[in-house]
Amino acid sequence: MSINHLILRNLKKNIKNYYLYVFALIFSVALYFAFVTLQYDPTMNEAKGSIKGAAALKAASILLIAIVAVFLLYANKLFMKRRSKEIGLFQLIGMTKNGIFRLMSVENLILYYGSLLIGIFIGFSCSKLIMMILFKITDIETKATLQFSVEALIQTFIVFTLIYLVIMLMNYVFIKRQTILSLFRVLSSAEGKVKKISVLEVLFGIIGIVLIISGYYVSSKLFDGDFSNMNELFMAMIFILGSVIIGTYLFYKGSVTFITNVIRKKKGGYLNINEVLSLSSIMFRMKSNALLLTIITTVSALAIGLLSLSYISYYSTEKTAEQNVPTHFSLTNDKDAKEFEKALDAKKIAYNEKRMKVIQVDIDIRKIMDSNFKELKSDPSAMTFPVISDKSLSDVDLSKDEILFSGLDGMLSKVMSFKDSGTIVLKGKKERIPQKYIGLKDEFILPYTFTFGGLPVAVVDDTVFQQLKNDLDPEIQFDQSYYVGIDIKDDANLEKANNIFKGLHLDDHPGNLSRLLMSSSQKQAMGLIMFIVGFLGLTFLITSGCILYFKQMDESEDEKPNYTILRKLGFTQMDLLKGIQAKQLFNFGIPLAVGLLHSYFAVKSGWFMFGTELWTPMIAVMVLYTVLYSIFGILSVLYYKKVIKDAL
Repeated sequence: MSINHLILRNLKKNIKNYYLYVFALIFSVALYFAFVTLQYDPTMNEAKGSIKGAAALKAASILLIAIVAVFLLYANKLFMKRRSKEIGLFQLIGMTKNGIFRLMSVENLILYYGSLLIGIFIGFSCSKLIMMILFKITDIETKATLQFSVEALIQTFIVFTLIYLVIMLMNYVFIKRQTILSLFRVLSSAEGKVKKISVLEVLFGIIGIVLIISGYYVSSKLFDGDFSNMNELFMAMIFILGSVIIGTYLFYKGSVTFITNVIRKKKGGYLNINEVLSLSSIMFRMKSNALLLTIITTVSALAIGLLSLSYISYYSTEKTAEQNVPTHFSLTNDKDAKEFEKALDAKKIAYNEKRMKVIQVDIDIRKIMDSNFKELKSDPSAMTFPVISDKSLSDVDLSKDEILFSGLDGMLSKVMSFKDSGTIVLKGKKERIPQKYIGLKDEFILPYTFTFGGLPVAVVDDTVFQQLKNDLDPEIQFDQSYYVGIDIKDDANLEKANNIFKGLHLDDHPGNLSRLLMSSSQKQAMGLIMFIVGFLGLTFLITSGCILYFKQMDESEDEKPNYTILRKLGFTQMDLLKGIQAKQLFNFGIPLAVGLLHSYFAVKSGWFMFGTELWTPMIAVMVLYTVLYSIFGILSVLYYKKVIKDAL
């Protein structure tokens, strides 16, 4: 048999066995090339004024390289282990190590660069679609075009060639270091199979579960006021991160074995064939994969968490804009307001108008504070709040000694909570006016430019307001002391009104705001982040799913002699397949379930910093991730079915 014939036979065999690796490589190249194409596309340059497209995509492409490189190097390591006997046989028939390396290099060259070319073609074909998705998510009205980028082609070839050279170096070192005898022992020694569970493993298992639960508990208390300063908050975050990651490792190292052993003990050691194929394998193999599973689980949780938070921000843009700009348009001087209203009248666009005077007053809120987070609440004896008269609101009528707060930002509400009642003191330049606090309303009255980004508005009786107005402290007053809010009666005219607002360049003046413009701006920013995080998360999902799939391929080949014996004893394919299905439910389900739990508690602890909606975005992301991840479990079952069929 000639070397060329040998190369072609091995190449055909590798494609048949490792088609998913080829698919993942093609997918990674396609996604990277599409990203780099966006980076160099002239259409993206037009969008740079509204989003930092090129810079963000460049950063994403670097992270993408890291994910793909780790996956390819790990996958190559698994394949070299699977081919160790083949390498040993080559040495037995007289081939030198250098000859074997050249043979495998040519095979990898054809497989790798063949996948690279296919990936580039697919990436180019999909680049317009990806750009259209980006423009749709970010609400950018720009025409997407299909353009081939030579710069993207060169960059993709350079990056993946460097990865290929590292792979070849790994293969060279592996072949050089192994003896013929060790090559035939690689398969049997690669997986640590423990026959007896030690007391230390049981202890590790219990500690792992305790650490994870402790991390979850502390994360649920992170912003409940239990940590009174930034140092305590920082230390709590470090504890959560450390306890969850270490706990996850110990969970795989000991907890899974401990739990499955308890199940086995309860059955008195009498396991049916399904339990033998599922529980026993999980007990002895998950321990040896503890580090790999910890990394996959942690990064999965990170991907799900970041995508959930970015989707929360994107999903909440309209509601956040409503809180930041309570009316469709907010103006801070009478001249701009009259100019805008005149233009609306000329176009026959009906509107409602609100006008109110706003002053800034220091207020002593110590007696109504229900939080002790010192470094975020500043000095509670003299916090500056925007104050308006109750005459500015049609549904509020206060007595002379009453004060009402309205509209507290969601993030601030976690670190600055108020009691239901109490006494506060309004501080003018000279006078001190005690007031009876009667509660906090949900309604947002003023735009965020008046409220320091989220503080509530203080509403007082008009007599008190006039008293404060005549005793102002000039050092704490804003240039913006007058608010005009304009609401368009018919939403169908809102876009026209917004175009008028932009046409008059009113948004160039400080304090003048359009809710539609703000919502669009936030959608662009958060849409781009969600786009990048989504594609990076999808890349990691596919690569990590492939790694778990490769591990199952590896295990199925090791266990093939066992299936042969069981088949000869009379067990059918369906009998064995039921146990395999349960095993894959554990193999893929445990990392997925733990990753989902990690991401849930991480998102739950601080989601309010990113938006106003939690459950819909988070559940949507988790369900999508679960469905895509389950595909690899199904593929593993199908591969086992093939191995069981071939076992007899």
